[in-house]
Amino acid sequence: MIIKKFQGKTETEAVNKVKEEMGNEAVVMNIKKIRPSGIFRFFKGITYEVTAALEENSQEEEPVVREREPVVKKVRTAPVQKAEILPEEKKEEEQETLKDRLDALQLMLEKRLGDEEEQKQEQDLKEQQRQEAEKRLPVLRILYQIMLDNEVNEVYANQIIDEIEKMEMKNPELEQVLSTVYQKMILKFGPTRVIELEDHPRKPKVVFFFGPTGVGKTTTIAKIASKFKVEQGRKVALLTSDTYRIAAVEQLRTYANILEAPLTIIYSAEDLNKAFERFSDADVILIDTAGHSHKNEQQKQELIELLKCANDYGDVENYLVLSATTKFKDLKSIVDAYRELSGFKVIFTKLDETSAYGNLLNIKLYAGVDIAYTTNGQNVPDDMQMFDTQQVVKQLLGGR
Repeated sequence: MIIKKFQGKTETEAVNKVKEEMGNEAVVMNIKKIRPSGIFRFFKGITYEVTAALEENSQEEEPVVREREPVVKKVRTAPVQKAEILPEEKKEEEQETLKDRLDALQLMLEKRLGDEEEQKQEQDLKEQQRQEAEKRLPVLRILYQIMLDNEVNEVYANQIIDEIEKMEMKNPELEQVLSTVYQKMILKFGPTRVIELEDHPRKPKVVFFFGPTGVGKTTTIAKIASKFKVEQGRKVALLTSDTYRIAAVEQLRTYANILEAPLTIIYSAEDLNKAFERFSDADVILIDTAGHSHKNEQQKQELIELLKCANDYGDVENYLVLSATTKFKDLKSIVDAYRELSGFKVIFTKLDETSAYGNLLNIKLYAGVDIAYTTNGQNVPDDMQMFDTQQVVKQLLGGR
């Protein structure tokens, strides 16, 4: 038996394809609708699938006519007796053959019935999923547009919506869909990890801050230093290798005087080693580096030399400082330039200067880096906080 499936835009078109290829002897076994899937399925039409069968030997074979053989005289010899098949043996053989055919037919029917039942269950499940998807589709479409409005990259917005579409929901209404998308985005950001200091460290923790010019590195360092010094009573030392801008040094010196924290300017790896010895009793050493273009290879190599020296010293953490107002295309180039400095975390500044937080999610998913802190103003130390995942996700989904 030959079984085939044909598809058409209408049921008639699919059946005509059956007749064209298999003839009028074909038997239509099943007809089902196939609905398109995906968030844009409402732009596509329904197709029909027809399953048809045809017996392979549908026509009787014509009898073969044998020509009469010429009579040839033979020398008479002793007759040879042939074994004759008794009627009872022939009957038993025919019954055995018939039994084998019936067994094969039974197996075929059982398999076909099993396949039909499996297909029915599959169709019922797909129909249930389709109905659930149709209920949540308007909500997903709105959330998708909100994410785009908040400058979430289209690739990542589609990824989130596709994952939600594949999930089973007991209640595909507005609250359930919104809650599921919210939880999915929280998981994508992952946990927040910030600078943690031991109670009685053997050596001070060394923290480097680097990134492009104008993103607010120096002010960010002052905010972190203030939290450790004022709020936790820790011993803080400040270093700067930003010898390109006198204003940056003076700005950090002003903060150091206010906090009564020592400040040292370093020009080389040797100066850095001397500073480590000088501040060996500190709890944390915060190091400001020169802001430069990620395309400036010379300054990047100078930074790498300082980092190598610090890694030989002990407990080191690295933070890439980025502005939330920078275009995603430029943020990708910056992150790519620092990839060889593996293990760094990100601080996003200037959240108060933008209403679209999509770049925070974009960089997280693009580079797989952890976001530690965010800043939203110039006030030291008030306008800085640990990265608040829930607040950012609410913003990305249209909240306030």
